Amino acid sequence: MEISDQLRCLFSANIEERGDSYVVEVPEQEIQLGDVQEGETYRVAVLPSPSTEESDVIDDDETEADTQPEPARQTPPVEEGEQRTVEIEDLGEQGDGITRVERGFVVIVPDTEQGERVTVEITDVRENVAFAEVVERVSYYE
Repeated sequence: MEISDQLRCLFSANIEERGDSYVVEVPEQEIQLGDVQEGETYRVAVLPSPSTEESDVIDDDETEADTQPEPARQTPPVEEGEQRTVEIEDLGEQGDGITRVERGFVVIVPDTEQGERVTVEITDVRENVAFAEVVERVSYYE
């Protein structure tokens, strides 16, 4: 999945029904940080959320992060050269694997299949997304 350098922000939100329409609320912090501007028009991508158990863990992390100072919350949870074992949760439009780590931070992993477990090395970290390469394909029994 190709992610544009123009990506402004990445956050989790619920879709709420309001009358005859549905609303996704943008967190106030995204406006305050200047990533997006009130009244402007943006493209929005909607991705499926993790399973309920995983959502509970992410929600707990987000609650803890809300109590941290702003700069600490904005630091990506991965670093270039770091290795992690992850499960590919989804595939992007161009076939690249998508996984999420702490706080729902997205990591794009080319040449993977949905449901596959892999050890990856982070090769590029941006503010809202990271890219990684497969180091090893891991068996579910290990």
